[in-house]
Amino acid sequence: MSQQKRREFLRHAGIMGAGIVTAGPVLKAQEKESNETKKAETTRLTILQTTDIHCQIHEHDELFWENQQVVYRKTGGYDRLATYIQGIRKKNSHVFLTDTGDMYQGSALSVKTSGDAISPILNELGYNLYLPGNWEVIYGKKTMQHLLGGLKAPKVCANMYHDLGEGKKGELIFPPYYIWTVEGVKIGFLGYTDHLVPIRQSPNYSKGILYTKPEENLAHYVDVLRNQEQCSMVIVLAHLGLSQQIHLANLEVCKGVDYIMGGDTHERVRKPIQCTYAKVVEPGAFGSFCGRLELHFSDGKCVREEYYLDEITASDYESDATVARLMNDLEQPFLQEIKRVVGYSKIPLYRYFVIENTIDTLILDALRWKMNNIDIVLSNGFRFCPPRTTPDQTGNIPITYGFIYDMLPVDSHIKTGYATGRQIASWLEKELHNVFSADASKRFGGWVTKFNGMVVTFRALGNEGNRIESIVVGNDPLEPEKVYSICACERDGDPADMICRMKQVKDTSVLPITLHQTLLDYLAANSPVNPIPRKFAQALDVPETLLSQVTGVPYQFH
Repeated sequence: MSQQKRREFLRHAGIMGAGIVTAGPVLKAQEKESNETKKAETTRLTILQTTDIHCQIHEHDELFWENQQVVYRKTGGYDRLATYIQGIRKKNSHVFLTDTGDMYQGSALSVKTSGDAISPILNELGYNLYLPGNWEVIYGKKTMQHLLGGLKAPKVCANMYHDLGEGKKGELIFPPYYIWTVEGVKIGFLGYTDHLVPIRQSPNYSKGILYTKPEENLAHYVDVLRNQEQCSMVIVLAHLGLSQQIHLANLEVCKGVDYIMGGDTHERVRKPIQCTYAKVVEPGAFGSFCGRLELHFSDGKCVREEYYLDEITASDYESDATVARLMNDLEQPFLQEIKRVVGYSKIPLYRYFVIENTIDTLILDALRWKMNNIDIVLSNGFRFCPPRTTPDQTGNIPITYGFIYDMLPVDSHIKTGYATGRQIASWLEKELHNVFSADASKRFGGWVTKFNGMVVTFRALGNEGNRIESIVVGNDPLEPEKVYSICACERDGDPADMICRMKQVKDTSVLPITLHQTLLDYLAANSPVNPIPRKFAQALDVPETLLSQVTGVPYQFH
């Protein structure tokens, strides 16, 4: 072999040798790249949740608690919520939008149309699933079925039955669950609404419906979804209130549930609350927020999850023209009446604090003004109604006719009667226990009942039946045997001898005076009003700025 051929041979051999030496690393790199690609090839699902919008279709003032003080921002509006949802759908291939109740109660537009004006808006947003809330029965069972039947998406609820009479359960009114299937991944949604509806609200609203506790059949349906339907994840859609949802997530019957996506108490859970068997979230109210759960699946198993509470700040989202036009068309016949100014307030009107609020003070002041011969006037501990904080050219905050409906969607008549001091004290203890019970399962959804005419000092965290330290009516201590006159709103379907859940009230009478007319008359005679909370309810062991009933878990309302 010549010297030149030898050099060419060695040169080619060197090149091949280099190839053989580097083949191992190249194959390993390719294998790593393949594995990374497989990891990237997960199925990503996005679940969005709204709840407790209470027919607040437009942007509105909203209250936030930041740095230990109240802050207000403009949020919400279905037209802006639509823009937010469209943005999420553009960024993600698989988006599932659900609402967990209280869609049809809370505004003049809804009352004027018995809810019919709300359904077209919900359909336009393209919801995928609904759960009826405690207020869906506001217009009665038949109307509830009509309204929910007009929605294009399915409904679920595993604890609402047709009442066959004498306590006999018929069939479920709605299917108990729904399964969303994407690329072989199944998500099972199981629905539960508040079983205390006939007690918390006027009994006639839910006439014809029997409710059961979720724990009566929850384990059964979780078994169906997990084992028969082979769902990768089970999510409970709930309208029970955050305390009740946390309680449920700590019961063994909840084993197999991944998330409880809740509603009713308008709480703003920004980080999922990890309980014994499931995580619990709740996305505020009035369309001010949307809960967003991002799930990543590989081979049918969830490998990553993130939860966000997205604020629908009005300035961050443009109004969707189609939804805005639809809202305008639906509202137009009533718009002049809804926007009519009926009075003014010197201070912001809100209903967020557990113990006392300016909206409730306004209502009590109006009742006291109208019923000045009554010893004690009462008002329920409602939650609905967004704040009103923006002054107009007068420098005061306008109160519109529509806002009267926001505060009090039901124009109830005033009911009067007589109760002994012992009755009143016993009733107050029960009402306080409904709010502050250490046992979350015994807490009702509302806040402290409001009153004018007596000053009550109490320990919110005290023992059942022994929370009250003192009660003063007028200028004198409450006397157990003395009879006092009381008044509150009439609840449709309550026994004749009941006022505001107080039983065995004597000589009751329903007056031809409604709450709305009382407020309208009061505002006409007294505007601008200044409804500063009067501190009729004084807690000794929690701050007057308490914003939530929830205790024992890492959660704060803000």
